[in-house]
Amino acid sequence: MAVYVIGDLQGCYSPLCRLLEKIQYDQTRDILWFCGDLVNRGPESLASLRFVRSLGDRAITVLGNHDLHLLALHYTRQEVDKTDSLAPILSSSDCHELMDWLRCRPLIHYEEEFNFLLVHAGIHSDWDLIKAQDCAVEMEKTLRGENYRAYFAQMYGDQPDRWSDHLDGIERLRCITNVFTRLRFYTRDGRFEFNAKGSPRQHSEPGLVPWFEKNHRLKSSLRLAFGHWATLTIGQYGQYFAVDGGCVWGGKLTALRIDAPDVQWFSVDCAADLQ
Repeated sequence: MAVYVIGDLQGCYSPLCRLLEKIQYDQTRDILWFCGDLVNRGPESLASLRFVRSLGDRAITVLGNHDLHLLALHYTRQEVDKTDSLAPILSSSDCHELMDWLRCRPLIHYEEEFNFLLVHAGIHSDWDLIKAQDCAVEMEKTLRGENYRAYFAQMYGDQPDRWSDHLDGIERLRCITNVFTRLRFYTRDGRFEFNAKGSPRQHSEPGLVPWFEKNHRLKSSLRLAFGHWATLTIGQYGQYFAVDGGCVWGGKLTALRIDAPDVQWFSVDCAADLQ
């Protein structure tokens, strides 16, 4: 058995097929961990979503911000243009089944056997593993409970721009959502900066700190895989592993094998798929 973390798909199903062929993926034995953002912007969002769902318990996927955007469009009944990359999903015959499945995906996934934590964007520097798991459960109960439509109607927004244990209601849920699915940078005084999307080297705005460079309460032995940051070079940053190769922008789709003592990286080029 092999376990692979797959970078952000964003509707790039054809590169995924080539990547699975490259790693000689065996659906009867191997496990795939998807770091979120299965959909949006790419040309094959519906195929990507259907495929991952079809894998059943052979796949783990955590929710990304684009996945939540799709859910919000569906459950708040917003209309989208026919040219929108999400339109084929929203008009598909199995849309309701796909949305019910997606809404029940976790925010994070941890397996002690591999000592690996999976999240779409990041973890707050004040959270240890148990705190992160507790916050994820709060959100998951909301998404799977009776009031999920009300949550999606109020999900969007950059406030609160810092975490506090005293937050409650929609502000608490929005903050948890933004940490897990949107976080890239902190300001020097510990606030979230969601508008900065460049790499740490490229970004010209002073005073911004990548979330994984803040002092964290996670154990140093814990390894964490994350996506969301296409401008960040894929690779290892201490105990953190960036797997978003920017496939939808013509970059690479990446797989990180985590079950072996030493991790292994695999990737395929995606530029030709977008021509």
